[in-house]
Amino acid sequence: MRVLSVIPPMTQLNTPYPSTAYLTGFLRSRGIDAVQEDLALGLVLKLFSPEGLQEVRDCIQALPPRKRTPRVKAFDAAFERYLATVEPALAFLQGRDPTLSNRICGRNFLPEGPRFAALDVYVDADGDGGDPLAWAFGALGLHDRARHLATLYLNDLADVLRDAVDPRFEFVRYAESLAQSQPSFEPLAAALAAPPNLVDDTLRELTLEALRRHAPGLVLLSAPFPGAVYAAFRIAQTIKAQHPEILTVLGGGFVNTELRELAEPRVFDYFDYVCLDAGERPLLALLEHLRGARPRERLVRSFVRGGDGAVRYIDCGEPDLPFAQVGTPTWDGLPLDRYLSVLDMLNPMHRLWSDGRWNKLTVAHGCYWKKCSFCDVGLDYISRYDTVGAALLVDRIQAVAAETGQSGFHFVDEAAPPKALKTLAAELQRRGLAVSWWGNIRFEKSFTPELCRQLADSGCIAISGGLEVASDRLLKLMKKGVSVEQVARVTRAFSDAGILVHAYLMYGFPTQTVQDTVDALEYVRQLFAAGCIQSGFFHRFACTVHSPVGKHPEQYGVTLAPQAAVSFARNDIAFFDPAGVDHDALGTALNKALYNYMHGLGLEEDVRSWFTGKVPRSTVPRHFIERAVAD
Repeated sequence: MRVLSVIPPMTQLNTPYPSTAYLTGFLRSRGIDAVQEDLALGLVLKLFSPEGLQEVRDCIQALPPRKRTPRVKAFDAAFERYLATVEPALAFLQGRDPTLSNRICGRNFLPEGPRFAALDVYVDADGDGGDPLAWAFGALGLHDRARHLATLYLNDLADVLRDAVDPRFEFVRYAESLAQSQPSFEPLAAALAAPPNLVDDTLRELTLEALRRHAPGLVLLSAPFPGAVYAAFRIAQTIKAQHPEILTVLGGGFVNTELRELAEPRVFDYFDYVCLDAGERPLLALLEHLRGARPRERLVRSFVRGGDGAVRYIDCGEPDLPFAQVGTPTWDGLPLDRYLSVLDMLNPMHRLWSDGRWNKLTVAHGCYWKKCSFCDVGLDYISRYDTVGAALLVDRIQAVAAETGQSGFHFVDEAAPPKALKTLAAELQRRGLAVSWWGNIRFEKSFTPELCRQLADSGCIAISGGLEVASDRLLKLMKKGVSVEQVARVTRAFSDAGILVHAYLMYGFPTQTVQDTVDALEYVRQLFAAGCIQSGFFHRFACTVHSPVGKHPEQYGVTLAPQAAVSFARNDIAFFDPAGVDHDALGTALNKALYNYMHGLGLEEDVRSWFTGKVPRSTVPRHFIERAVAD
């Protein structure tokens, strides 16, 4: 039986999401006929083509005039220019026509919609009209400048598609409200029962083409995010309508976190099986079952619909495969030369995520710390920590680089272990391999200046880590295992080694006060001013059902809101914090300050100047970070 693994829309445009590469590589290592498809990329390339734009225009002409938004009218008026430029623009973003950068930067080649408006109203520090991109790209960054402009052009087209065809369309968070923490299947069921639009019809055609090309007996759909769930169900709907003999399986990060209480029978109108956690062992068990070598009662971590119509969860308890035995991922069959290196977010770390085709690998399975109170520490992807030797890991790196022709690696661990990174660096150096790599860590004191230099010498170009609330009181409550002072020393060691440092930052954690927030921003200001970090992002704390906060809210001073009965998805939980702080208002100020700090602006200003209302003075000593680094 041939197994087809599919990446459903939408995940990311610049590189394949790695789940299918891992599963395909594993299945092939066991002698199983396995292939893969990226229908997320396929959908984008089909819609944003001359033929796709013509179909979008047909949809626009079918709209009554009152429903045509200003951006839709502007697109319609400039349609011939869009038709002539869409192929060259995508070829440029794919790296197939770099010489086009000069024409794009001239600002006369691509039609410019509302996404370009911010560039035209830019005023420099002296109050005069200035170059809106000079701070980001400088005088010599012609290619980067052009990619940013081409990305704005692509986003303009996506806005038109959203206004004229499908209001749920996004490049990443496609229709995610239908699935994210959605206790009932009803919204998704209604969307799937609605008449298909152009996006749905295009995805249906691509699905049928993939089935004709591969002739699978089993199709695996990996939904890593809520924004990939609607399309995964649409793909399965097409398979069941046209080829009911083909079996379908749903898995991935969304399933692992949000569908652990699945009780909705209608899900199985689309999928024959829903599998939890690491997919290797459940797949082996399922394939044995389909060959008649294992009864259904011996499946592993699988939801099925029973003869009585009710959902059953079956898990015979077989252990997962050791990380060393999952094989080397393969990208064979994916169009690696057709991914788009977009440049929409100028945050330097976000740019790595969306720019360039990175090979994604894992140093270890799970997290070696697994204590943070905001994290899903009880779930398999965190709790089951398993490593491999440096020699095997570098063997995988060499095999992947040889297959893809790309020497850049993104290690997608929750937190790569310092010891493993040290042995990895030593093995890379011993073999004389020229690779570039980056990934996520914890700001452990184990990352000494000597180790940071060794990592840089082995090819490390960037790291990200959680500073979270930048408050020792709250870091302790989080069980983060680090202090602000320690973070300062470790981040400075990485920066001194020439490695870009990105800090994950959080606000709205239980019992966080306005004073905590002001002090946290002061710590962040000082970290930027001292050259410890170069990039950061504030996100709002969300309480999840699988985290220690969600399981034991009384230990964190909060009360969970009443929860509706769940038959479909469950993850985020609303809670009541007696501190009563308006974190949304504070978040606006935090992100505004951070945006400026990343551009070297406002670092000498009192942090209170970023807040619109009155906030208390920071209690952090003015030179705290500077002294911590000096010590």
